[in-house]
Amino acid sequence: MSPRDLPAESPPAPRMPALDRPRPPIWLLVAMIAIGPFTMQVIVPSLPAIGRDLGVGTAAIQLTVTLYLIAVGMGQLFYGPLSDRFGRRPLLMGGLALYAFSSLAAALSFGLGSLILARVLQAVGACAGVVLARAVIRDVWSRDEAASVLGYVTMGMTISPMFAPIIGSLLDMAFGWRATMLACLIFAAPVALVCWRRLPETLPAPQRLPGLVAILQAYRSLWAIPAFRAYAGVTALTTGVFFAFLGGAPYVVVQGMGYSPVVFAIAFALLSVAFAFGNWIAGRYATRLGLIRLLDIGVWINVIGAVLAAVAIPVLPPHMANFFIPMALVAAGNGMTQPGSIAGALSARPQLAGTASALVGAMQMVFGALMTFIVGLVEYGNGLGTSLSMAGAAIGAWVALRGVRRASGV
Repeated sequence: MSPRDLPAESPPAPRMPALDRPRPPIWLLVAMIAIGPFTMQVIVPSLPAIGRDLGVGTAAIQLTVTLYLIAVGMGQLFYGPLSDRFGRRPLLMGGLALYAFSSLAAALSFGLGSLILARVLQAVGACAGVVLARAVIRDVWSRDEAASVLGYVTMGMTISPMFAPIIGSLLDMAFGWRATMLACLIFAAPVALVCWRRLPETLPAPQRLPGLVAILQAYRSLWAIPAFRAYAGVTALTTGVFFAFLGGAPYVVVQGMGYSPVVFAIAFALLSVAFAFGNWIAGRYATRLGLIRLLDIGVWINVIGAVLAAVAIPVLPPHMANFFIPMALVAAGNGMTQPGSIAGALSARPQLAGTASALVGAMQMVFGALMTFIVGLVEYGNGLGTSLSMAGAAIGAWVALRGVRRASGV
């Protein structure tokens, strides 16, 4: 397939107006996206118990989380283009079926290898919800409306990572670690049923994407669009600020400053509230402010929070507030920025919204993993390496935002 066979910048067929397509309930979109973070977080409190039960060390059992994240990033790259060809519903139902099967397989695992394989398959199934929920939103709402809806959806989704570790720890204490994997199955079953009954097919027109070469060509064609690169860059870089914090803060606060893991966990949960507040602002004011102005405000709040942390850590006496107060600003800024930047990336070529959703999601995961790796190299326990990494990613997001303005002619 040659590049000229790819869809042109304009849709090949008349695009049905967004308002004329049936819209799924927002709570269902929240549930679709929440499956991924719930599955990632629910097992974390049980990792020591799993290691004892299976007779393996900490580093080995950590692979159940590390490889899960990698599989989420890689799996998204395939769901998007395939959903642009075959529709959102078939790919979603297939992903949820794989997720349910692998959750049961994980609960029945009696060795590390089988558990890791089940977790990888869980990730591949779970990431269908993230990619396809975003694509459905862009299918049926206009760009600015999509930013608003994504704000509300992401705000609702923050409940999942807040409570998943608590649920996992309670299940582990009461029934053992295998109950956490059965909880994933129990979560997926009703979501799949409601999707089957209430989620309409929203794909405007099937795109010709046969074979791996054509999928790679679709990604190449998206990457060639300056607006897509700019919006995706803002998304990945602001996500990177959070992952830099996530990679270094537990080590600094618990080991370096001497706070208990419980205190850290409570403070971390409060960051989810700040993120949800930013999502609420995006949902409430995206249409009124417009996408570019919303991104301006969110990115600047992100930069201010990250730079404030980089200044406070070396200047002020060691205290977790030096981390968490600036990070609350970052979380609120991210909550405002992410819905708009994702909506902008998906709008670069609307007929390839699924492909764009997949590529943006993969970029988030890859850049997030890169930031945790960098923090591991530069953090020596005092927090300076972490805060400087956060500030670097935030300033990078500001540079990417200038690209958004150029691409938009603003």
